[in-house]
Order: sequence, then C-alpha cells, then structure tokens
Amino acid sequence: MQSDPAQETLAQRIRASLASHQDVREKNMFGGVAFMVDGRLTVSAGRVGNLLVCVDPADYRELLAVGGQPAFMGAGRPMGEGWMNVPMDIIADDEALDWWLAVGRTSRGG
Repeated sequence: MQSDPAQETLAQRIRASLASHQDVREKNMFGGVAFMVDGRLTVSAGRVGNLLVCVDPADYRELLAVGGQPAFMGAGRPMGEGWMNVPMDIIADDEALDWWLAVGRTSRGG
C-alpha cells in the first residue's frame, strides 16, 4: 500500500513518540498505519494525516469538546463511541499528539 506523505509524516511522529515503549507493533488497517502498544490497538495514522484513536466510550463526549470528531469506516458507517478521528490541525504539535496517543493507550474502548 502506497502511503500519502501526510500519513507517513504522522506515522514517523507516532514512532518517535512511542519509541520508549518496548512492545509497539505496526499493522496496515483502517486504511492507515495502525499502532499496537502492549498488544492493544491504540491509534492509526490516516491517509490524510488524521489520527484514528481508540477511546473510552465514557470519555467520548468530553473528547468531542477538545477537537475529536466521530470516526467513520466509510460514508454513513460510524465506528461508534469507542473510536474518534482527530484532524491533522489538532495534532500539529508534538504535545497535542502525545496527549491523544495517551488517550489511545489508556482507553478501554475500541
């Protein structure tokens, strides 16, 4: 699968952020580069540089208020409150990306 430059840039940023974790695996899924930490799917770098994040459904509404958006597998196919899309502009700086990666690592959703 040929990745978009924005997707590869985000994947590189995720790799750098997760470098201190011993158990990180990558897998192509959800049309992106998914990252599993300690055996759990946490995030995926999307084709256009967006981040798909596994979230705790109990935190879904709160995360919408800080820039997350509902995630869709395709037109009209919502992924439910265990997944959230985070647009590229929300994760433009490393601090924001790290915050969303922590959301994915600590979630009980998906």
